[in-house]
Amino acid sequence: MDTLAELNAMIDRWDQEDDTRRIRSRPRTIGEYFAAEQPLLAPLPEEPFETGRLSTPRVDRYSQICVRMNRYSVPVRLIGRTVRVMLHASELVVYDGREEVARHERLIARNGSRLELDHYLEALIRKPGALPGATALDQARAAGRFTPMHDAWWEAAVKAHGERDGTRALIEVLLLSRHLPHEHLVTGLAAALKTGALTADAVALEARKAADADTGSEEPPQPPSTTSQTAIAPLPAAVRANLPPDKRPLPSVAPYDQLLRLRRPDHPTP
Repeated sequence: MDTLAELNAMIDRWDQEDDTRRIRSRPRTIGEYFAAEQPLLAPLPEEPFETGRLSTPRVDRYSQICVRMNRYSVPVRLIGRTVRVMLHASELVVYDGREEVARHERLIARNGSRLELDHYLEALIRKPGALPGATALDQARAAGRFTPMHDAWWEAAVKAHGERDGTRALIEVLLLSRHLPHEHLVTGLAAALKTGALTADAVALEARKAADADTGSEEPPQPPSTTSQTAIAPLPAAVRANLPPDKRPLPSVAPYDQLLRLRRPDHPTP
């Protein structure tokens, strides 16, 4: 195994398997004994108990912080700032004041780095030439967040617009991932590449089409409303047939005309 998440998943699987085990000659399994004991346990506290270790590192010029001899990225706007870091057993959370600005899986070994490509996009949009050799790009590829479809669209954009402008267009596409789901963005890249639309606006349009299609397939069709936007369920025919006749007089708008005359005496109503 390579990560703490894999180790935790293995431990969870062992726990589930252990529920069926019997201790020596006892009549019940471990899971059955726990099911009988669980209602007798005290409830968990409403406020979670913080188990992480707090530190306050300074963000260096590479937009990284050093925690336990490992380096983690944060957004470039925080360069030179001091941030709060809460180090847990399996993850690391970074705060700027009360705002969470980064969350990374904790590195097990030392002298490693975990970089998020999204943290560098504001700097890369000004210097797109730094993207091809960026370590954060390599890690995004390895994690599957930068897909072969990204590479294909990038290559086509460079051929159409040149190295600098094509790479800048890709960075603009990557910025869209802050507002659009990853799968819809990849679908938008594929559709834009197929039609030769090599701009971030075209990708955003196709991605939103994919999002709308998914939303439309999940929601049941609604009957069209002929009276208002608020859907009102009609009474059944049998109920309406037994209702007493409505003998109330028709409403009148005469009181509203009087109010208008009171509010605008210089323009009397004829």
